[in-house]
Formats: sequence, structure tokens, C-alpha cells
Amino acid sequence: MADVAAHVGVSRQLVSLVLGDRPGPSTRTRERVLRAAEELGYRADTAAQLLRRARSRQVGVLFTMEHPMDADLVEALYPEAARHDYSVALSAMLANRTERQAIDELVGLRCEALILIGMSAQAPEDLARVAERVPVVEIGQRTNAAGTDSVRTDAVRGVRQAVDHLVSLGHRRIAHVHGGDLPSAPERRAGYLEGMREHGLQAYVDLVPGAYTEEAGARAASALLARGRLPTAVVCCNDQSARGLMETLLRAGRSVPGDVSVVGYDDSRAARLSFLRLTSVRQDVNRIAELTLGAVAERLEEGRTENTHVVLPTTLTVRDSTAPPHP
Repeated sequence: MADVAAHVGVSRQLVSLVLGDRPGPSTRTRERVLRAAEELGYRADTAAQLLRRARSRQVGVLFTMEHPMDADLVEALYPEAARHDYSVALSAMLANRTERQAIDELVGLRCEALILIGMSAQAPEDLARVAERVPVVEIGQRTNAAGTDSVRTDAVRGVRQAVDHLVSLGHRRIAHVHGGDLPSAPERRAGYLEGMREHGLQAYVDLVPGAYTEEAGARAASALLARGRLPTAVVCCNDQSARGLMETLLRAGRSVPGDVSVVGYDDSRAARLSFLRLTSVRQDVNRIAELTLGAVAERLEEGRTENTHVVLPTTLTVRDSTAPPHP
């Protein structure tokens, strides 16, 4: 700031007012100072600014880099955080980096609250200890850890909608590529079982091991192809899994939806690709982001102490990957 002040011929205090967007300097002086800052390559030291503040107004977001849905959520969180006058700090979960390391890094950056996306179901008491220090909001699951909030969609109902849609088209032999114990996967599996039972199709229940990756979807397709007789429809645990399954079926000479109808979950950007046109259960990421930051603000600004757990409805987006089965 001293360099900018010397370049313009004004005091350092005046430069501070301009760069802090505070009242006082005239419009002409502001323009001169901002132009000089740009010419000199001035950039504010964000870390130093945070240290000087009584509050950081910074929210930490823990996410994975494996799932497109996580990236969509991060993108939606940024504008919603700005609406509440918060900044966002990101910390990624990697194979060689524990969740606790990622969380401790965010707390060390003076984050006032933590948003956890796609976190594995670790011991609730461990998460409760984190919540004693800063507010914690989970997206996509509810661990019931003390002191935490959660925002998620009704996964049971979402997969029920997928099964209902396929049954309405005439399908009976409907398989489910499940996600094991991954976040929300047990609820999605329960929705499939509930839907098959409600339609009297218990004899056709077909659970295929999978995960939230294209590779897992490809392995599931290979397992189905090895049987010799395919189901007429498959509900996958997410869109990535569905994409891997569809590509493997197509390479094996099978048609989607001619031979097999496929439904995904998330309604991610991949589902809308012109060569996929995937029918998928939609999660409203913008609404999730809005409610998540709302929960953070209630804790930080209004002093709320009781836990809140929000479950949002889902909708089914029907595209070209589903059709009536062949006779």
C-alpha cells in the first residue's frame, strides 16, 4: 500500500480506505488509486487481513474430487456464501489424506463453520468433537453426531420414483447397481427394495455391487453380461455409475434403451450430455446450497444451538435412456 500511495502521491491511510472500499475518498481519487494498484500489481494479503479481523467470516468446505456432484455443489455454494457475506475455503479429501487432516486444515484457517460433502460415515463422536469447536453441516447424509446439522434429499423416495417409472413402462426384471456403504447409498438401496416390494416384484430383486464411479458401473455391466440374460432395466446408484454401465453395454453390442433401460441418480451435467441423455433422479443443488448456508448463518448470526435436519424432495428427469421393454 505504501508503494501505491507513493505512486499516486497520497497517504497510505487514503489508499487503505480506497482498497477497503470505505467512504471518504472522492470518485477521482478512487479511480487514481485503483489504476495505480493495477499498474503496480498490488494484491491484498488475504491471510493478513483474516488475522486482523475479529471474525474471519470464512466457511470451510470439505469435498471429494471423484464425484461431479460434489463439484456442482461447490459451485452452488460460492454465490450463496457471498450472499451471506462469507468467503469459502476448500479442502479436498484424497486417498493419501485423511478426513481429519482436511478438517483440521480448515479449522486452522480460522473457518467459522464447516460444510462436509460426501464424507464417509466416520465415528459420530469424532464429528461431535469437531462440532464443539465450529458449526458443522453435512450435505448428503446424516450421521446424527451431536451438534451437527444436515441437508440431504429423500433418497428412498428418489429411487422409488425411478422404480415406479420403469414399472409404468412395463419393466419387471429391474436390477439395482448399489453403492455399498457410501453416503446415501443405503437409502437408495432401500428405495429400490421398497419400490420392488410395493409393485409385487420381490421375486425379481437383483442387487449388483457397485460404487459411485464409472469403473464400478463398467464392472457391474460386465457382471450382468456374464450371466447371459440381462435385466430389462437397471437403476444405478449415481450418474457416473450409469455412464460406465451404459458404455460397457454398448461396447458389447447391447442397445440402451433397446435392450436395457438405464436410470441414474443426481441428474448431473453428465446426464444431460447429448450422447447419454440419461434418465436420472434430480437433486436440486442450488436449493441444497441455499439451505446449507442458511443453517450456517442461523448458527453464526442468530445463535441457534439445536440441531436441524432438512430432507428435500426429489424429481425424476426422464430422457432417452428409458423405454418400454422389448416383447
